[in-house]
This record gives sequence, C-alpha cells and structure tokens, in this order.
Amino acid sequence: MAAIRAAGADIVGMQETRLEPDPCTAESCAATGASVAREIADTLGYYYYDQEQTNAALWANAILSRYPIVNATPNDLGVAINVDGRTVYAFNIHLTDFPYQPYQLLGIEYGDAPFLTTATEAVDAAKTARGPALELLMADLKTADGAAASFIFGDFNEPSHLDWTAASVTAGLQPLAVEWPSTLAIESQGFTGALRAVYPDVAAKPAFTWTPTTDPTDPEDHHDRIDFVFARGDGLVIDAASVVGEKSPEADIIVTPWPSDHRAIQAKVRF
Repeated sequence: MAAIRAAGADIVGMQETRLEPDPCTAESCAATGASVAREIADTLGYYYYDQEQTNAALWANAILSRYPIVNATPNDLGVAINVDGRTVYAFNIHLTDFPYQPYQLLGIEYGDAPFLTTATEAVDAAKTARGPALELLMADLKTADGAAASFIFGDFNEPSHLDWTAASVTAGLQPLAVEWPSTLAIESQGFTGALRAVYPDVAAKPAFTWTPTTDPTDPEDHHDRIDFVFARGDGLVIDAASVVGEKSPEADIIVTPWPSDHRAIQAKVRF
C-alpha cells in the first residue's frame, strides 16, 4: 500500500497476490491461499479485479484502479476501465520464470535448465517458454481496439531487447546483445515501453527491477530489468517514468521497508 501511495498510481498491475507453496521449485510453484488484492484495494479506496483464470500468462495477478472497472477480457489478462467516460484497458501479466534465459546464458544453475551460449539459442528458448502466454495476450488485446488508451503491466521474467544491446555489453551490464522476443512482440502491437521512452540510454539508466534481495556482484544471480509498463493510444504522451524501490540510486521513488523481491515501474501519461 505504501508503494502504491508513494507512486501516486491510478491504475496498478499487481503480481503474486497469493503465497508461494512450500516447497516452491523452479519446475513447480503454483500459487496458494487467498489473494490480498481486495484488502489492499479496500484500504486505498480503489476498485479491484482478481485475475483468477489459470493459464500461461497469469500467476496470482490482480488489477487495482481508482476508476470503475467494467469487465474483463476473455483470457482474464485485462479489464476495461471507465476513466471519466473514456474506455481504457489495463492488461496485467506474469510470464514464466523457468527456464530463465539470462541464467542459462551466464551458467547460473536454476532447476534442470541447460546452459546456453548464443543469442539465437536464448531467443528460441524464450519463445518456447513464453510464446503460449503471448498468444493469449495477443488474443485479448483485440478487445482493446479503439480504446482511448491501453496499458500492459507485467513481470515478464524476460529482459527487454532495448536493454541487451551492444551499448549495454560495452558498459558491462550484459554478456551479449539479445533481441528478446516478448518485448518485441508487445511493441509490434503499437505499444511503447514507458521507462525506455523516458530514459533511452541503458548505460546511464539500467533501471534494474530484479532484484533488491541480492548484491549486484553475487555470482549466483544477475540483476536485470524484467518488469515493464507499456502504453498505447492516439495522442498518448509518456511524461515520466520511475523505478519504485528500496533505496537510491537503484530507485527514484523510495519506500522503506520495501515489500517485494522486485522493484516496480511507475509511469505518468496523458492522452
């Protein structure tokens, strides 16, 4: 709640609103228990929608909104929202973290996933892992045709093609350049990533969202940006974007104690 208030968010895509089971392994980790979305929404005075379908694009997701939520899309990935008489769509997804290609490329063990050596192998593995979820999203996005604005929030568990570039390799941020397919697929639908629209220089603003729980030099982890806000709409302008997290310089909006193993992304738009 403190993070939502600090960000001043009108619409929120929440991830992991239910608990992980014990044990939770790389290969099997189904959400359990009740969602906290209603409690948080009630405290904030927001509307909420629990995304309760079981499919490849969801893992205990919910959407909160200061404005009335009208209805959900067929695959439960988004909702229509009435913003002062205009229809806005908010989509909120959580893609699989296994296998996780950055770990595979860097030789970091995670479950029984094999190691990879090339960008082509990483792209193919990412398409196999998250392609079914992207197909569900593409189908639901058709519902938003003609909306005043549309947004996609999500923990993609995959980096951006705008971050794993030659410039990021030169800066020592990434091991090689990779055209990550999930963010490319979103852009192909006319969406713009808010953070990179405001901060196009990846070396100057890495904006890592994964993870505040380990040290950047930890050999068993790799910090990266895998959480995104995308926006689309006629005349839509992205005025600002920020990382919300535990401390500076990693985050622009500071909330302590920070409640998550991911940092969040906030965007200000007008349309």
